[in-house]
Amino acid sequence: MKSPKSPAPASKETKMSVPEKPVVAISAEAPRAAAVELLRGVKDILPSEQAYWAHLRSLVETIAQQYGFSRIDTPVIEDPALFHRAIGEQSEVVAKELYAFTDPEQGAVALRPEGTAGVARAYIEHGMANQPQPIKLWYFGPMFRFDRPQAGRLRQFHQFGLEILGELHPATDAELLTIGANCFRRLGIPITVQVNSVGCRVCRPPYLQELEGYWKTHRTELCEECKQYMGTQPLRCFSCRVDGCRALQESAPQMVDWLCEECKQHFIRVLEYLDELEIPYALAPFLVRGFAYYTKTVFEFLPVAPDGTPVSASPLALAAGGRYDGLVESLGGRPTPATGLSFGCDRIMYKMREAVSEGRLVAPAFPTPAIYLAQLGDQAKRKAMRLYEELLAQQFTVAAHFSKDALKAQLEYANALNTRLTLILGQKEVIDGTIIIREMSSGIQEIIAYEKVVPEVRKRLEQEAVRESKTEVVPSEVTEGAPEQERGARWRRRPLPEEDAEFEEPPEEAPAEEETPADPAAETEEE
Repeated sequence: MKSPKSPAPASKETKMSVPEKPVVAISAEAPRAAAVELLRGVKDILPSEQAYWAHLRSLVETIAQQYGFSRIDTPVIEDPALFHRAIGEQSEVVAKELYAFTDPEQGAVALRPEGTAGVARAYIEHGMANQPQPIKLWYFGPMFRFDRPQAGRLRQFHQFGLEILGELHPATDAELLTIGANCFRRLGIPITVQVNSVGCRVCRPPYLQELEGYWKTHRTELCEECKQYMGTQPLRCFSCRVDGCRALQESAPQMVDWLCEECKQHFIRVLEYLDELEIPYALAPFLVRGFAYYTKTVFEFLPVAPDGTPVSASPLALAAGGRYDGLVESLGGRPTPATGLSFGCDRIMYKMREAVSEGRLVAPAFPTPAIYLAQLGDQAKRKAMRLYEELLAQQFTVAAHFSKDALKAQLEYANALNTRLTLILGQKEVIDGTIIIREMSSGIQEIIAYEKVVPEVRKRLEQEAVRESKTEVVPSEVTEGAPEQERGARWRRRPLPEEDAEFEEPPEEAPAEEETPADPAAETEEE
């Protein structure tokens, strides 16, 4: 039996074959998930806008406290029956704009489209009628309506409101009008106040009958929408902006001619208070509010140009309100006269920015931190974090970026924040038990004992506050020649920890006439 032949050895000339590297297929990048975008009709309030909102909230709270109002927060969800009964089944808000849905536990619920109805419910439910009257309440929060999104109209919008319950006197109407005028004056927003009376349950029905007859007489000249409303809601025809309907409005019967004696005297007294308080107003005989609960006095605050001229043919109201003497009773409470005023915050925001751009309002801004805490090195970072908490406990305003390691980047943050002092901790300072305190306005810095940092910072900030209060405006040429050597006796430029190459010590024995003063601004920018 023959044995298998072994393979012949490869000769020197034979080249060994090198296996080819496998080709790795580069897979395409996985597709990204579709972005979830903002819903239509709502908006984000970004960090850059928060200072404006904080300014408005602060102003609202200040004014409310000055006039003796207490804050109330009602839920954003309520029983839909509350709004059906308060606002009216046939109102546009209830019929078309109410966000209503079914809750698995409670059944039908609705997002609040306005704030007055919820306040009236709370007034009844918590027995406020048994407290000394009037009850003065204010609120601030989001409202919701399924409106057609456009400028000044959002589906989630914000309102703050003032409500006075348990008082019939016309002075309360004038008080709210005064508060509104003062609020817009402080915001630098020029406005005009339009005032009307829509009567009461005694004198309004005859007027509505007269008005309905007027619209039917001119039926062929009305738009299709007004034809639908003229028999059931004749007042809504006054809100139409179609040219033909607006022409008819000018000749329509006026509610003031149909007021009963009580409503007439109430309205006259409101106007007398406004005259006494020198609050400019205009009588608006066709001004009506869209909610069924309004009685007697109604009013709107409309934006105008700084010279008092209208900004448009149909401006959106920045604030509006009126009296609602029958609302509490319609919700199951005892007869309670009341009046209220609500402000459209989102529209006011737009006007605030306009006022800033035109120099009528100082741009709102958050206070800058007085101290920036910079660190270099792990040991210094740990000690700086402890010092940060200690400074906060002492009521100082402090900023820091502990995730940053480069000192130059931290000083750039300090400059951007416009802090007054920067405290600098490096490895050497930790070992020596010291800390560097740096004045950001001049770039001058000094080494102090670490245990003295809190009293020293407090003293420096108090001294700077005193200097600022006494500072007078002087020509720039007077301050440009301030000799640096006068400060050099006490303050000496010290290299920052582990960044010595970026700084140069000033010559110690150079003649005064040859010494060139350092520019603090240039030093700050360099660092």
